[in-house]
Amino acid sequence: MIRRLLLVAGLVVLCVPFAPTAQQLPVAAKSLKFAVIGDNGDGSKAQFEVGAQMTQVRATFPYELVLMLGDNMYGRQRPADFVTKFERPYAPILQAGVPFYAAIGNHDSSATLSYDGFNMGGKRYYTFARKNVRFFVLDTNLLERTQIEWLNDRLRETREEWRIAYFHHPLYSDGDRHGSNEELRVLLEPLLVEHGVRVVFAAHDHVYSRSNPQKGIVHFVEGSSGRLRKGGVTPTSMTAASFDQDQTFMLVEVVGDVLSFRTMSRTGRVVDSGVIQRRAET
Repeated sequence: MIRRLLLVAGLVVLCVPFAPTAQQLPVAAKSLKFAVIGDNGDGSKAQFEVGAQMTQVRATFPYELVLMLGDNMYGRQRPADFVTKFERPYAPILQAGVPFYAAIGNHDSSATLSYDGFNMGGKRYYTFARKNVRFFVLDTNLLERTQIEWLNDRLRETREEWRIAYFHHPLYSDGDRHGSNEELRVLLEPLLVEHGVRVVFAAHDHVYSRSNPQKGIVHFVEGSSGRLRKGGVTPTSMTAASFDQDQTFMLVEVVGDVLSFRTMSRTGRVVDSGVIQRRAET
């Protein structure tokens, strides 16, 4: 198994992509454990199979929340559609009391903001904390000055050690369909760097990819939890890992200054894994 240790701008990343024996998650007693999905809400067989795999792995990795990266609903978004495109695919997880926290995507209607299952509280952007992690959930469909000022203020007052941002449109992506959104990068990246954000999750491109650290931040694209664009990523020097052959989801665990991640396909194959340290070891 080949391991790579990257040290960029004070960020240590131990990467184990496509390893026969993938990096194991700690499954520590007092850690924060969560799952990540994006571009998922189409009610397809593949979405149900991702949900089934997420249910299965929770038996050994009891994650306590799920991040949704936008395009949580495709097509019609009437009350019955929230059942067929969300409640049924993830029924065992919801029945276990695991909350989902959604970011809004370009396919999501305003009705999703007030849907109880997405825990958005009627807001386009919001923040919440769990243990030593604070999450910042943004609306990248419309990133106006008010939202940027809100983000700057909330980041400045944050006391949690880990600051994680997630939203729909990626700042860095090697996806062939959309790729990196450079306009958003100009607006958001300076704030994220200034205030010590180390990990960003986005979607929009229907593939999975992970960047090498960009100005100290690792950018994940998890846009294949329902929709998939096979052959839809072209790796570059920016790419640490990518996968475009099947639907995927992520498992993440934070223990102190260490964040461990594992990306799995709907069949249970581990397609990427690794460890990110919030601060460089001395």
